[in-house]
This record gives sequence, C-alpha cells and structure tokens, in this order.
Amino acid sequence: MSPIHALLQLHDLDQLLHEARDQATIACLRRLGLAVRIPRPVEAARRDLMRHVDARWMHHYERARHRYGGAVAAVRGRVCQGCHMALPRSASPAGEALTLCESCGRILYWAVREPA
Repeated sequence: MSPIHALLQLHDLDQLLHEARDQATIACLRRLGLAVRIPRPVEAARRDLMRHVDARWMHHYERARHRYGGAVAAVRGRVCQGCHMALPRSASPAGEALTLCESCGRILYWAVREPA
C-alpha cells in the first residue's frame, strides 16, 4: 500500500471516528432509539494503517489533524482545498510523492484532473 493511499484511508477512518464520538450526534441517535458505540474493528484498522506510514508523515498528519480536524487536503487548480491558498509553481504533482501545503501544513493530495 502506498503512503498516500494509507493516509487517505486513515483520514477517512478518523473522520468516521470523529462523527461516532460527537456528543450531539450520539444524543440525536439515542433519541431515535439507536444504540451507539465505536466499533473496535475501526480502531484496529486505524492502528494497522498507521504502520504503513513513515513516522515523519504521521507527525505531520497528527499535527494537522489536531489543528484543523482534517489532515489531508485535495489540490484543484493549483489551490489547496484546505486553506484555499494558491500553491507555488515549485509544488507540483509527483506521482505518489507526498507534499505539504506551505501555508497550512496539510498533506496535499493531487486530485485527478476534472474533464473540461
């Protein structure tokens, strides 16, 4: 598994866990008569994904996640979708290489080109 795919999956699991732990969501679901608990397989999958990511990138990921709630941001039209700042020309998609936004520090995911 490539580091960017592991980080994207980790980001999705963290969003899921955040929603599952949100007190307002839990209260609403309980009023509807639904039981709420955080599934252990999700937490186990998160731990497993963390093993596929280099410690340096996990540091950047956790720092951005705690600061913004989301650590990965897509790039569209040379603009970081996390902070909406234009990226310099030196920042370019390099296949599976990981890069950071110079403005906000999120890990950048270069989205597939949209058809014109």
